[in-house]
Amino acid sequence: MVVLNKIYTKTGDAGTTALGSGERRVKHDPRVDAYGTVDETNAILGLARLVTAQAFPDLDAVLARIQNDLFDLGADLATPDTGEDLGYEPLRITHGQVSALEAEIDRLNSDLSPLRSFVLPGGVPAAAHLHHARTVARRAERLMTALAERETINPQAVIYMNRLSDFFFVAARWVNHADSGAGDVLWVPGKNR
Repeated sequence: MVVLNKIYTKTGDAGTTALGSGERRVKHDPRVDAYGTVDETNAILGLARLVTAQAFPDLDAVLARIQNDLFDLGADLATPDTGEDLGYEPLRITHGQVSALEAEIDRLNSDLSPLRSFVLPGGVPAAAHLHHARTVARRAERLMTALAERETINPQAVIYMNRLSDFFFVAARWVNHADSGAGDVLWVPGKNR
């Protein structure tokens, strides 16, 4: 259980933060950057949910589950696998969480026609927020893969983030089709030459 009685501890005033293992790292450490960007993805998802809660309750329930998964992912990244006994079982992203995302992608994508052009981020507000979440999720994935070159991280965490950005893309398309019927905002190569 998490208990937060005091929000500021002053332990980070010198530019370091504690990982789940208790180890301290500088706040610009690649691991801290990776889980910080996962948190940023979660915050953007919170903005998307302001729009989806009323308009798309089924999708909103999926987004709520994803927000919880993103906290799991942050905990996973914040606790390096050093092989040492931490005195507790660290939280790790599982194949089941990845499979759940894949099922949602397939479900939403089944309502969509195949793409014949690249899609511009935009459309209705919910879709625009989901596209924003997609781009930040991709940045988190890039940071995670860079971290994986230096340190061991859970492979399922990287796979989850890859699927998550795919989910956001499909969900944005789905929302644009469901909300207005207008569909995707398509890229027109060389349109403004």
